[in-house]
Amino acid sequence: MLVDTHSHLNFKAYDKDRDEVIKRTQKEGVVCIDVGTKYETSKRAIELAEQNENIFAAVGMHPIHIKTDLMKLKMDEEEGAFEPLGEEYDKEKYKRLVLEDRKKAEGSERSRRIVAIGEIGLDYYYLPKKNTVEQFSAQGGPASGWKELQRKVFVQQLDLAKELNLPVIVHCRMAHEDVLKILGDYSGVKGTIHCFTGNWEEAQKYMDLGFYLGINGIIFKFNIDEVIKKAALDKILVETDCPYLTAPQAGPKGTRNEPAFVKHVVQKIADLKGVTFDEVASATTQSAQKLFKI
Repeated sequence: MLVDTHSHLNFKAYDKDRDEVIKRTQKEGVVCIDVGTKYETSKRAIELAEQNENIFAAVGMHPIHIKTDLMKLKMDEEEGAFEPLGEEYDKEKYKRLVLEDRKKAEGSERSRRIVAIGEIGLDYYYLPKKNTVEQFSAQGGPASGWKELQRKVFVQQLDLAKELNLPVIVHCRMAHEDVLKILGDYSGVKGTIHCFTGNWEEAQKYMDLGFYLGINGIIFKFNIDEVIKKAALDKILVETDCPYLTAPQAGPKGTRNEPAFVKHVVQKIADLKGVTFDEVASATTQSAQKLFKI
């Protein structure tokens, strides 16, 4: 058994053959956590989890979906259409999703399907270039305002995770300093740093806070060998981030990623650490089960 701790089978990229992809996932013995990026995809993740025993869900808002007049959001055809102005974060809406799931599980054999709050965090890769909104200009221009808005929503979602006693799946892109600072104030919240690409010093700080490092196909493009070699095996989780970041072993360039391909990430980690595939599979599965209670 393997656990893909970050998949997006809820995305438009799988609309034509989702059932076939899920069957391959089941055949490979892979359990996956399907991760929401906004309210719509969070609800889809729950639906998939309710329909398939090997799928669990995470609900949350990705920072790129936060409603703002500071920048234009980029349309991602793999994810599906979304409102150009994004979504106003409504904590109560997301809370209701979790409470409804828990209510369905009460007094029945059905297990809770929502196991985390995510994908949440900070993304400073795309920042506004011009001072487009006056109310955000006083504190350093639109880039400063956009960062502050992201931080505000991130904190709100951490508050929700703490209230509901759920782990978090954290997205961090070019923002490790701010993410570490914010997480340092939430000692009661644990989780994983999705698609980790930081350095060893940053990895140590996350692990000291009780977080796991989420490793996926980015390791075939971005060199974090030092981190993987030094990190304790029981502090690593494996993921695909499908449909993105396909391992080259899965097929020719352009092959869409899927949970069944998480085995290639496991093998790469095993090669770097000089251990067997089964050792990595066992350790990462146990850690995922412990964190997400699956």
